[in-house]
Amino acid sequence: MSAHPVVKQAPRNPAHPVPANHVPRKRFGQHFLADAAILGRIVQAIAPKPGQRLVEIGPGEGAMTLPLLREAGAMTVIELDRDLVPRLERTAATMGELTIIQADVLTVDFSALAAGGRLRVVGNLPYNISSPILFHCIDHLDAIEDMHFMLQKEVVERMAAAPGSKVYGRLSVMLQLACRVEPLIEVPPGAFRPPPKVDSAVVRLIPRAREDRPLDVQATVERVVRAAFGQRRKTLSNAVDGIATPAQIEAAGIDPRTRAEQVAPAAFVALAREVARSA
Repeated sequence: MSAHPVVKQAPRNPAHPVPANHVPRKRFGQHFLADAAILGRIVQAIAPKPGQRLVEIGPGEGAMTLPLLREAGAMTVIELDRDLVPRLERTAATMGELTIIQADVLTVDFSALAAGGRLRVVGNLPYNISSPILFHCIDHLDAIEDMHFMLQKEVVERMAAAPGSKVYGRLSVMLQLACRVEPLIEVPPGAFRPPPKVDSAVVRLIPRAREDRPLDVQATVERVVRAAFGQRRKTLSNAVDGIATPAQIEAAGIDPRTRAEQVAPAAFVALAREVARSA
């Protein structure tokens, strides 16, 4: 786990130049949400309240930050693009207490940031690294109350997919074992500046209770699921050969001849327990 970067209050310096129009950077995957009606629906879905520990990933120009801050009174944002920091600081100056962490979110220790509390994490995630960010959040699930993310619509469909779906895969299994996945709002390309080439969607993730997550065999589940979907066209017994035997697959209540996309998340946990039992 990476060390938590220094958390600092952004300096309030009126003389600091703030560009009139920030040019979105392709290397950061920047697409700024600019549709007021959709923003209103997202803020309503999040329903922020004073005293809650809000953390926004990738606030950009602050389109979602400002209405959230207005409702919550205080929040933290994590922004990689240092050129956006003065804009965020200035626009938020009269709306509440904004703490800015200028860092790559994958280096941020959410558990340390929560300091024993629970975070409400929100964000319009860069589509090129959305899966790593989601798995990073799962690593800190005990410190998170809920998550609301804007993602590529295709990714949200994969997250919520049921067994048997063409888009059901590793992301579906691992997220559904960790959280309840609730797709909320579909967002067209025209709602962004610049418009992305794909449709987007907002999803709510609510962490499952510790007793409902397979924490006792988490590493084994990850290993089995990664192998199973690494060779989707193979039968499960062939895909996980070297990790689980056909007898162990049958003992978990799964036909060894089935393919990974037909296996429910709970069945993967049962298989991981069979593997762990004979380790």
